Amino acid sequence: MRAVPMRFLMLDASASRPRGHVGPLRLSVLAALLQATLVAAQQAPDESLNLKMSPVLQEQISAEARARLPSFVAAERITGRPDLETVLEGKAVLRRGDTVIKADRLEYDQTTELAIARGNVLINRAGNVYEGPLLELRMDTFAGFFDQPSYHFLLNKAHGQADRVDFLDAQRAVIHNATFTTCPRLPGPSWMPDWILKASTINLDQEEDVGTATGALLSFKGVPLLPVPYISFPLSDQRKSGVMPPSIGLDTVNGSEVSVPYYWNIAPNFDATLTPTLMSKRGVNLGTEFRYLERSFSGTARFDWMPADQLRDANRWAAKLNHQGRIDSGWTNNGAALSLSLNRVSDDNYWRDFSSTDDSLTQRLLANDATLSWGNGAWSNSVRTLKWQTLQDDTAPIVPPYDRLPQLSTSYARNNLAGFNYAFNADYTRFQSDTSRTNQANGQRAFGVMQASYPMKNAAGYLTPKLQLHATQYQFEMPLTNGNTSANRLLPTFSLDSGLVFERDTRLFGRNLRQTLEPRAFYVFTPYRDQSFLPNYDSGANDFNLSTIFADNAFVGNDRISDSNLLTLGVTSRFLDPATGAEAARVGVAQRMLFRDQKVTLRPIDPPLAEGFSDMLFSGAVNWDPRWGFDGTVQFNPSTNQSVRSTLGARYSPGSYRTVSAAYRFQRESSEQLDLRWQWPVNDLWGDRGQNLSPGQGQGEGRWYSVGRLNYSLNEKQLVNGILGFEYDAGCWLGRIVLERLQTSSTSATQSIMFQLEFVGFSKLGVDPLKSLKENIPSYQPLRVPAAMPSRFSNYD
Repeated sequence: MRAVPMRFLMLDASASRPRGHVGPLRLSVLAALLQATLVAAQQAPDESLNLKMSPVLQEQISAEARARLPSFVAAERITGRPDLETVLEGKAVLRRGDTVIKADRLEYDQTTELAIARGNVLINRAGNVYEGPLLELRMDTFAGFFDQPSYHFLLNKAHGQADRVDFLDAQRAVIHNATFTTCPRLPGPSWMPDWILKASTINLDQEEDVGTATGALLSFKGVPLLPVPYISFPLSDQRKSGVMPPSIGLDTVNGSEVSVPYYWNIAPNFDATLTPTLMSKRGVNLGTEFRYLERSFSGTARFDWMPADQLRDANRWAAKLNHQGRIDSGWTNNGAALSLSLNRVSDDNYWRDFSSTDDSLTQRLLANDATLSWGNGAWSNSVRTLKWQTLQDDTAPIVPPYDRLPQLSTSYARNNLAGFNYAFNADYTRFQSDTSRTNQANGQRAFGVMQASYPMKNAAGYLTPKLQLHATQYQFEMPLTNGNTSANRLLPTFSLDSGLVFERDTRLFGRNLRQTLEPRAFYVFTPYRDQSFLPNYDSGANDFNLSTIFADNAFVGNDRISDSNLLTLGVTSRFLDPATGAEAARVGVAQRMLFRDQKVTLRPIDPPLAEGFSDMLFSGAVNWDPRWGFDGTVQFNPSTNQSVRSTLGARYSPGSYRTVSAAYRFQRESSEQLDLRWQWPVNDLWGDRGQNLSPGQGQGEGRWYSVGRLNYSLNEKQLVNGILGFEYDAGCWLGRIVLERLQTSSTSATQSIMFQLEFVGFSKLGVDPLKSLKENIPSYQPLRVPAAMPSRFSNYD
């Protein structure tokens, strides 16, 4: 065995006389170090002033570097033979790299690398601390044992006690008759943690960040909760294979359900999760999810299978694939991008019966989309296929959209060529659908639009004239009502967009502000062409709002181009903070004036828009204080002096884990709803109980949080969708209970209850409601967020 040279440092608090038998050695070592430093400085004075990389603060030390590290010792008395054995007595300390051993007495055999420590022994290995009466350890292999230790782990802040710890090597240890908890130790001899795991053996693998326990019993609040013969748990937030905690839930459709997921960490860039779920009212559902990640592509594949579903007396299944990739190519700027989104289910009722599964599989229109896109200079191109699966409901049927098999698109854009901006877009699509439901002929459409604009801008405003030419050609598989199997359309559009910006400094409510006044005028002219005989493959009406009121076409899609001879006038005023530019308030109004009837409609039976003034649009927003926010839009009909549609919202967020938002939505003769969402500490309601305990701190009273969303229909006088829950943070454990109601049709809804216990740094039990809370509550903050990997120097001894 190679002997490691020893360096002795005596840190004596007494300056009057040396202790032990190494006073001369200490002086000679210091003198030698001083002389070597002076010689090095004289030989290379410039180099000594340069900063160099140092391994002193390295988080991890390699095995090769560890073998070359020196050892440092200190004690009140040091005796021994050089390069053979050393005995340290009185506040003994032995250091090597990231390992520190302290004891009353320490014997170190340099020939065998064996250290024996007795009395108040403490060993700190890269931030993991063990304390006890007796330690025997091989310093080169970190193999040995520790009698009756208590321990504290750095990564998850867990701690416990045991009869014995056997160190197998630097990364693995076996703890016998052990306890394990992340609840912080509180003063007092009768202290018991809120939760504790007791096991006959606990195996720790720091390299894999995995702990396993045999003969284990998990107790919560002194009550045995989960006796298990074998359990594995993470030592950090790294991924690991194994059985995940079971999820238990209650649902009005599924009944009682229990899921036991198994996570398979196949490789650093591949993993899979297998989730069998037993539903008391329906049977067993087998869920599989596979994820992959490569340098040039990534994706997720999912498949669910329920044989013999008792609810429908049939086999049920669902499949989903999301794939994103890049294909390198020399004839494109950055290669070609491939996107796949495939969603299929077994039957029309799947969206209703599996409302708690993935959102993309619980809708009535499921898209199966494959797109290949690439660019080259000013050109952008794509090839796409899109096929829909439409889930029909006899009580509320929907018209299936057209499949695009295929769609070829290209576009070209260049700016500031002699002051002009040019753009060209072309599209060829073959549309196909069930003609028995659509009552329209399948066909092919080639569409192109060329446009040129000349923007004139300066600090005071802008003026942008633009000319567009639309060209469309159709080929149909069956004759139209007029007997034609083809059709053509050619339409020009001219628009003129203009605006001014005025500014002034003002003072409002004791605050210095910069106010703007931004009038805008937008004129558009498109001649009328009869399009009532054309099919409508992909066009729809633009929503009427402050953005679309300045659009040159009243429709989206390419099958309808509105005839227009109109002028839109609007004005916006903003109040800005002159120092930061942040918007404190904004108000705006706009109205459109039609100089003639707009005859083109989506369907022949739809009435055309009459000439004259449109409804007025009002909008406003106030963010005077970062904690408060108000916004609203109103569509007002001057002829009837009534609002047609209104949306009013308010938000209050005074700090972390405190947010309340409310919205009122009204559409005349259609709907009227109130929507309230919140996350708030309940402790605020009764003073300072737990007030000073932020998430993640302490154990004891803790803090209650209320979370929820209530979406109420005033017309129907009933709750549409609702979530109501409570969260409790006790520092080392979290509790959540959430009730959820989802409207699945006009006459039915699904209610479920989700309950979860999270033992921080160990495991979770129950159904995780975080997905529902994040989707329904704006600015919701989980009580636990992944923390950065702690440094071993944060627990340096």
